[in-house]
Amino acid sequence: MPDESQKFLQEEAKRLADENRDLREDLRALQESVRVLSELYAISQKVSAQTDILQLLSDILDTSLAVLKASDGSLMLIDDETGELVFAVVRGQAADRLVGYRLPKDQGIAGWVATHRQPQIVIDVRRDPRFFARVDETFDFRTRSMVCVPVYLDEDRVLGVIEVLNKVSDREFTQDDLNLMLVVAQLAAIAMHRAERTFATHEQRQAVRAKLLKVH
Repeated sequence: MPDESQKFLQEEAKRLADENRDLREDLRALQESVRVLSELYAISQKVSAQTDILQLLSDILDTSLAVLKASDGSLMLIDDETGELVFAVVRGQAADRLVGYRLPKDQGIAGWVATHRQPQIVIDVRRDPRFFARVDETFDFRTRSMVCVPVYLDEDRVLGVIEVLNKVSDREFTQDDLNLMLVVAQLAAIAMHRAERTFATHEQRQAVRAKLLKVH
C-alpha cells in the first residue's frame, strides 16, 4: 500500500511539473505575441508611400503562425472587379504555388467567412459541409483544421480573410487563438486602408491593389 501511495505521489508530481512547464511556455508565447503585435501595430500606424505593404502583411501572417504554432496559413483578398478571393500572401507547404490562385467568393469556409463576416474555428474540416476540397486536391495538400477570420474596415467593405491551418502540436485551435486572429485581421485592415489613403490618385491606389492581387 505505501508503494502505491508513493507511486501516485510521484505521478502526480510529474503531472504538476508538466503542467507548470506548459503554463510557462504558454506565458512566454503570450508575452512574445503581445510584443510582436505591438510592434506591428506601431508599423501599421506609420504606413507611407515607401512602406512595402506586401512585406508588412507577410510579417503579420508570419506572426500569426508563430504565435498559434501552426504550419500553414494565407491572407486572401477580394478582387473588387470579379468578387473572387485571391491568395495574396501564403505560408507553408504550398506557398510558392498558391500565390495568385483564385477562388469563387461563395466557395469554401473562407468564402463563407468573407460572405457572412463571421470568424470560424473548424476542428475537422472534412466534417464541415462548407469545406472546398479542390485546393487540397490541386496542390497535393491536406487541411485538417483551421481558424479563419474576416478582414474588414466596416460593415460595408470586406477586404478578404486570413486563415491559419493545422497546428503543429496535437492541440486544437481555441477561442484564444480566434481572439488573437481577430486582432491580427484588424492590423491587416488598418495597414491596407492606410496604404490606400497614402496615394492621391485612383491609378496609384489601383497599382497598390494590383500588386497585392498579383494582377499585371
